[in-house]
Amino acid sequence: MSPAAPAIVQYPEVNEIRGADGGGTVELSGAWDIRALESRAKIMQARLREVARSGLRWDLSRIQRLDHIGALLIWQAWGKRRPTHLTLAPSIEIFFDKFDAPHSREEAAKTGDKLALFRVVGTRVLHTVDHAAGIVQLLGQVLIDSMALLRHPLRGPWREVSASLYRIGGQALGITALVGFLIGIVLSYLSSEQLKAVGANTLIVNILGIGIIRELGPVITAVLVAGRSGSSITAQLGVMRVTEELDALSVMGIAHTVRLILPKIIALAIALPLLILWTSAIALFGGSIAASHELGISMHSFLTSLPLAVPAVNLWLGVGKGVLFGVLIALTACHFGMRVQPNTESLGVGTTNSVVTSITVVIIADAILAVLFADVGINLL
Repeated sequence: MSPAAPAIVQYPEVNEIRGADGGGTVELSGAWDIRALESRAKIMQARLREVARSGLRWDLSRIQRLDHIGALLIWQAWGKRRPTHLTLAPSIEIFFDKFDAPHSREEAAKTGDKLALFRVVGTRVLHTVDHAAGIVQLLGQVLIDSMALLRHPLRGPWREVSASLYRIGGQALGITALVGFLIGIVLSYLSSEQLKAVGANTLIVNILGIGIIRELGPVITAVLVAGRSGSSITAQLGVMRVTEELDALSVMGIAHTVRLILPKIIALAIALPLLILWTSAIALFGGSIAASHELGISMHSFLTSLPLAVPAVNLWLGVGKGVLFGVLIALTACHFGMRVQPNTESLGVGTTNSVVTSITVVIIADAILAVLFADVGINLL
């Protein structure tokens, strides 16, 4: 027997189906995107409004293609509210969530719902907990699958690790150096104005050393990497979801965590500490130039005083933060990338959420570490 021919995407159709019990269902099928609706928009709009008055059930599970144009046409026919009985495919749920959220807030405000705020906060909390649990689950799966690499290290995805190191680390040297240099100059200029007023010019070394090596260097570098490489990782995995490459890997028995996620975690855990050292060094160089111009402290004096003013433990603390931040950014980016739905809207939303969440996680982790190591590496003399 010859293989079955692929299903042909049809034009948009609206069918009213009557059941044996007398009830009815409005069934939408075919393609409901801008290409299919280009010459049929008015006809479909009139037809949708006609069946919407009957108060029947709605079944959208047979829609083959949908975009914002088609979703907006359907939403307006519903009177900008979901019908009571509605069947949706998970892949098109995201389109109507966008329309439904503002409407729900407006309805809550109009009706004076006193618990609306608690419902919104509760929903956000549950949503955050769900993502946190997903990231922890992903970490556990990576640890389980990577145990096989300890028994057979030659089978590891080392080429992927090397390629990720180059993309994440090597290609980011320029932007991190530029940002670090400018931050060092700005911080030095602002501090110099205050130090000159009290005659404590030599303390510029302590301020720049502790501030850059311990805090600003790791955080600024992590934020840049989260925006640059974290978004790239999420977009890459999201495109693989849209193009069904992830499903193909599953069919071939290749674990996603071993070939796609683990290399990125290893690469970020190695590259980010090195980028932090590079960015901190450039920032201190820029700060020393500004200190020489504003306070008359030579670059030689600045560099020779730096080891005495900043204990070496601060350097190790900055490097340790880099390893932790790298793992957190990689896990967050891969988590949102794996959760992308097979449509372009979900890809954009997932990439945006990935960057915002990665930066937030980095700042929260840095705040926790700052409290835990508040008395470590601080020279009070």
